Formats: sequence, C-alpha cells, structure tokens
Amino acid sequence: MIILLRWLTFRLLLGAGLIKLRGDPCWRDLTCLLYHYETQPNPNPLSWYFHHAPAWFHRFEVAFNHFVELVAPWFVFGPRRARLAAGVLLVVFQIVLILSGNLSFLNWLTIAVAVASFDDGAFARLLPASLRARLQPHLAAAGQATKGRRIAVYALAAVVAVLSVNPVANLISSGQVMNTSFDPFGLVNTYGMFGGIGRERYEIVLEGTADDPGAADARWVEYDFKCKPGTPGRRPCWISPYHYRLDWQMWFQDMPGAPMDPWFVHMVAKLLHGDPAVRALLAPGPFEDRPPRALRAKYYRYEFTDAGDRSGAWWKRAFVSDYLPPLTADDPRLVEYLRRQGWPD
Repeated sequence: MIILLRWLTFRLLLGAGLIKLRGDPCWRDLTCLLYHYETQPNPNPLSWYFHHAPAWFHRFEVAFNHFVELVAPWFVFGPRRARLAAGVLLVVFQIVLILSGNLSFLNWLTIAVAVASFDDGAFARLLPASLRARLQPHLAAAGQATKGRRIAVYALAAVVAVLSVNPVANLISSGQVMNTSFDPFGLVNTYGMFGGIGRERYEIVLEGTADDPGAADARWVEYDFKCKPGTPGRRPCWISPYHYRLDWQMWFQDMPGAPMDPWFVHMVAKLLHGDPAVRALLAPGPFEDRPPRALRAKYYRYEFTDAGDRSGAWWKRAFVSDYLPPLTADDPRLVEYLRRQGWPD
C-alpha cells in the first residue's frame, strides 16, 4: 500500500513537471513566476509579496520547481536516505505553494500522499525517547498482516498496475493531457497543472442598481465575490484548503476570448430574481435584502499595486470594455435566452 501511494506521488509530481516543460515556453526560460502570483486563480495576501520578489528569485523558484517535480519523484522509490530527502523536498515544496496562493485542497492532498516517502523510523525520531519506547511494540506489530489482507493488497496492486498503462503512456507522450482518467471508475489517473501561465489578469465586475438603468444618474454598486479580486482596496483572501467553486469558475470565465458560459447568464438571472442561495455565493454587500432593479457587467484589467504604493490598495485596474449590457429580470433578451436553455421560471 505504501508503494502504491509512492506511485501516486510519482505520477502526480512528474505529470505536473512534464506538462510545464511541454507547455508554456516561460517554464523553459524560467520566467513563468514573473506572472503567476498575479494571474493565479485566487491570490492570497502573501501573493502580493511573492510577486514583488526580484526577477532572479523568480528564476530560482522555477528551477527549484523543475527539480522537485522532475527529479525528486524518482527517488521516492530509491534507497532510504534518498527517499527521505525526496519526501522532505516534496512536502516543503507544497508548503511554499500553500503560502503563495489559494490552490484550494490540491497541495494539502499532495502532502497527504507524499508522506508515504517517510517511514515509521523517520517519524519516531520526532518523538520523545520515552514515547518512542512505548510505541515500539506497536510499530513492530503493525508490519504483520493476515493472509487475507496480503491477498487483497496484491490484488489491488495488480489492478493498479494494469490501469497504470494508459496514464504512463500519456506521461511519455508528446501530446500529454492534464487531469484525465482512462478508466470508468477514475481509479488511476494522470495529473498536471499550470501548463500555461497567463501574462495578464482580467476580471468581470458585476454591478447592480436600484434606479432606472437607463437614467444617466443611476447609481451602480459593485458586487464582490468571496475571494477573487474585485474592489481594488479589498485585501486578498486566505481560504486554502477551502474551495470557493464559483470564484474558481469565474477565473476561467474572465480569461480573454473565453465565450460567455450559460451558467454566468443564469447566475445574473438568479440575482435579478433575488435568489437567496445564489446571493449567498457572493460576498456580503449590496442587495442582500432585495434584488437589484438591473444588473450589468464590466471588464477590467487588474494588476497588483507597485511595491512603493502608499495608497493602501492591493490592486490597480483599468477599464477595458462592457461585458454584459444592463439587464432587468423581465428583459425580453434575458427571458428568451433562459427559455432557449430550457431553464424554468
């Protein structure tokens, strides 16, 4: 079972490393982290400081990333000292990723399987001598297994070996794909993240009004999402290992050239109708007690403020274009769109 966990660790890290080398050229010229902290899905407060580190430090980070993902995984099957060293590198690397951004539970789950690189002897060294002596009989007994358990483990290992053929073929393929399952039960998969890094960050900003949306003096008020950047002065959130799925999906919707997904329009309709469950997916703020009369969306380019900025803001933004025209709940365009999607009133 420990070997199977090490095999999972190997596929997880090596897949992430290979997709980077085969993907964005900035991973090969060591410049990806000049942009990543600013353009990742949900930056945290430390992301601002990581972003403003010197360029040489970012290049060192990328080189370290390649070493941990492409070299260290091979040693989880190596001699004990090499295996322990690889385990330390893998865990430390994940801790750095946790500190530098909100990648939900991904890094925590990686640590959970990477600890298989260690053994009872390594963990026992962290305990007081008296407690280590008391645990010794139990540690010795833990290595014994019944015949039935051994048969079950060997059967599982055989199944994983057979199901690993396609993931391994994907790893060594020049057309490697990320985060894919090759069997109907999703038991043995292939992994990889951030094969491409965005150079610029864009955000869709929702605005609502209680006034006549056609009036020149209508007062429009911004909605904030729970974590993703919005109001420039709002401090980035810290949610890892928790995951705000809507904020994560908005990161994809915000990308330049991304088509407007039907779920986004559906969300706007729900907000216009005052759906409390959908309103609760956003940060506390306007229109919690009653729905807005109209909603619209604007498209902005976002950047972290400069290192010497004394304004107290975390972000600076520039207007790019209108994203969604002002809509009311009974707007014929919205009603017809929802009807075509097959969504009931």
